[in-house]
Amino acid sequence: MRIAYKWLHSSGQVMLITVLALSGTILGATTIAGLLMLYQIRQSADIINSAKAVFAADSGLERALYEKFRIGAGCLDVDSLEGQLSNGSKYVVACNKKDDDILIIESKGVSGKVSRAFEINL
Repeated sequence: MRIAYKWLHSSGQVMLITVLALSGTILGATTIAGLLMLYQIRQSADIINSAKAVFAADSGLERALYEKFRIGAGCLDVDSLEGQLSNGSKYVVACNKKDDDILIIESKGVSGKVSRAFEINL
């Protein structure tokens, strides 16, 4: 047993195994970190659908405000305000009445798998 230990220690195999184990651990950690970053980049790279959803949510707010101030029928008077834009995105507007006569208008725009929302308090 003592001879085998001397042989391993003197030939540098212990150091070689240690270096290989540490290298493998670092390589595995950087691979996992790289994959997580790649998934985050893919999620945030859908800028086109994000912009379409923002514009749809904004259009929903504009329509709700138009109906409230220009036509006189608030969005509480209708079941729901929904619409589809020519670029394929959709919006849905919901209105809630809060205490002290505060009207909350929420507009959600959806394009593809991306959704964006705006809210205004009157």
